[in-house]
Amino acid sequence: MTASQRAGQLFMGSVTPSAPDSRRIQIMRQYHVGSVFLAGRSKAGTKATKTLVSGLQAKADSAAGHRVGLLVSTDQEGGQVQVLSGPGFSTIPSALKQGSWTTSKLTGEATVWAKELKAAGVNLNLAPVADVVPASLGRGNAPIGRYDREFGHTAGVVAPHSDAFLAGSARSGVLATLKHFPGLGYVRGNTDTTANVVDTVTTSKSASVTAFQSGIKAGAPFVMISSATYNKVDPKNRAAFSSKVIQDLLRKTSGFRGVVISDDLGNAVAVKSVSPGDRAVKFLSAGGDMVLTVEPNLIPAMTKAVEDRVRQSPTFSKQVDASVHRVLNAKQKAGLLTCG
Repeated sequence: MTASQRAGQLFMGSVTPSAPDSRRIQIMRQYHVGSVFLAGRSKAGTKATKTLVSGLQAKADSAAGHRVGLLVSTDQEGGQVQVLSGPGFSTIPSALKQGSWTTSKLTGEATVWAKELKAAGVNLNLAPVADVVPASLGRGNAPIGRYDREFGHTAGVVAPHSDAFLAGSARSGVLATLKHFPGLGYVRGNTDTTANVVDTVTTSKSASVTAFQSGIKAGAPFVMISSATYNKVDPKNRAAFSSKVIQDLLRKTSGFRGVVISDDLGNAVAVKSVSPGDRAVKFLSAGGDMVLTVEPNLIPAMTKAVEDRVRQSPTFSKQVDASVHRVLNAKQKAGLLTCG
């Protein structure tokens, strides 16, 4: 792979399935972006989505004569957060409803939902939500509780149901993502729309963190990092830019070896005060692997910053190598690499 291709593997840009923007798609091709996020609601159904995805996959990069397919993701949680619907897709109930089911029922249903994603060409789901929202906060929690995105109000409910969702996804060959580490259940503000969201409760030993650790033990291939700040873990840095959160708590303490993906670092208000290039470099420096931006127009600045830092810093260059390998390993699991 060229240096630009390697950098591109560390990015995920968005495509709106209901109205694909050819200019943005062209930017992602030009900068060798290796993963795509289907964003914005689409009621077109599985066949139409598959046609769109097949068109994107047809233009995926090759390296040394071997095709490197795209990871294609979406937010298919259920309830108010279900991007893809229409013919061929189930209407998925909210996670709070799913959390009232037996875990065996949830695994069975999640197997079906993942099979539908697979039929649409989607090989990565940015779900399940492993955040624990305490009952005392409930819908006062803007990012999760307000939309019933949590499986329950204790780690004892969330962990087994999150694991069941993971198991169903794996059965149908769709990679799943635990989010939003180390948990957005104890905050009030939504990092997508609010600056300086701070969690003053969570510690490295909180029960809410054990919900993620359970999913990691169950083999979760991806973990998404929150953009909030956790005062009792690292008060100086947002989680997405914190090696204490990513390297120490997620990798070392929790034993996660898969792909660490950011929450949106494109349009999210939580990171607006940081330049786009610095967002990407800070996330990767802290131990992240894949930068998600719902605004593909930021990708040129982001990839340039990453490539510049690779040339300047042997330490960063090694980190990028390790991240590229983790992403390619995930792609291999998803059947996206043709190896000779």
